Amino acid sequence: MKSLIVMRRCYSGHDEFAFCGVTTMKRGWTAFALLCSTFILSAVVSRGDWRRQPSGTMTRLRAVFFVDERRGFVVGGNGAVLMTEDGGATWRLQRRPNDDALRDVLFVGERIGWMLAERNPFALRSEGEPRSYFWRSEDGGTTWLRLNPVGIEAVILTRIIFADEMHGWTFGEGGTIYATRDGGKSWSRQFAPTRYLLLGGASYGAQRAWIVGAGSTALYTTDSGDTWQLGTVAEAGVRLNGVHFIDERRGWAVGSGGRIFATVNGGKSWRRQNAPTAADLFDVRFRNAREGWAVGDDGTILHTADGGATWTVAPSVTKHRLERLFIAPDGRAWAVGFGGTIVVGP
Repeated sequence: MKSLIVMRRCYSGHDEFAFCGVTTMKRGWTAFALLCSTFILSAVVSRGDWRRQPSGTMTRLRAVFFVDERRGFVVGGNGAVLMTEDGGATWRLQRRPNDDALRDVLFVGERIGWMLAERNPFALRSEGEPRSYFWRSEDGGTTWLRLNPVGIEAVILTRIIFADEMHGWTFGEGGTIYATRDGGKSWSRQFAPTRYLLLGGASYGAQRAWIVGAGSTALYTTDSGDTWQLGTVAEAGVRLNGVHFIDERRGWAVGSGGRIFATVNGGKSWRRQNAPTAADLFDVRFRNAREGWAVGDDGTILHTADGGATWTVAPSVTKHRLERLFIAPDGRAWAVGFGGTIVVGP
């Protein structure tokens, strides 16, 4: 007698269906079907909520920023600028301003945008020429105007951060930090007690900012950068790549070898948190005091739901390095990296 197997589909909470019911006339087939259904459900759940978005490019992507729930920007190598106006469902390449690499992008409000560019070294005519410069937008990213910053020497800058329309910092090689208090019209160098390469930064209001870098460097200021002080990191020799604060006291920093550090005193001291990976981590972001993510080499994505007391490996959808994270206004997490990779999480 032939067996009749009837399978019902139910929505699994993802973009696909899983079998949720099986009826059969033979007990053996019932067990087999239930086993298959369990395997399918497990596969769906194990993949998590992260998914890859088509970017239309294979260039290295360096930074991501969402202005609001629908409008976002991604920048990277060869002058690549990608924009979405439908919440990341589709991305389109804007006309490249030139072929210089773009290292960072951010917006202050809905209209004022900044991109940090690094000049092609083969295009330099002398050693004293500026290595980095900015693109600025005043219309929400529709058009960009090149700005050669006044007061900045011939150094490579890695990041730019703004606390508001007037107050911002940019930093990079050799412990170099520059600050602006006039919306980027002019920049003045600030003294930093380090010569290490600086790689990540965050601010909380116009007075407080944090910058991290190689050699376990963790700088903090409480006076807009008039003075920068070195925080104490629990482990020496770590290349710190990214930092994020949710208020003036609580923050996290990530770096080489899967290191994650946390502070509860505004960056004065940093204690190490346990992380289930040895992969280099490049950025960290928290949605609130408890839930956060970190990303790094080989598509590594870490997640915590208890403020970093425990971190777990979230199933990734890429093997490419993920370099930057951003929590959009709608609460979704975005990460970008090598090979034109754009991924979105829960």
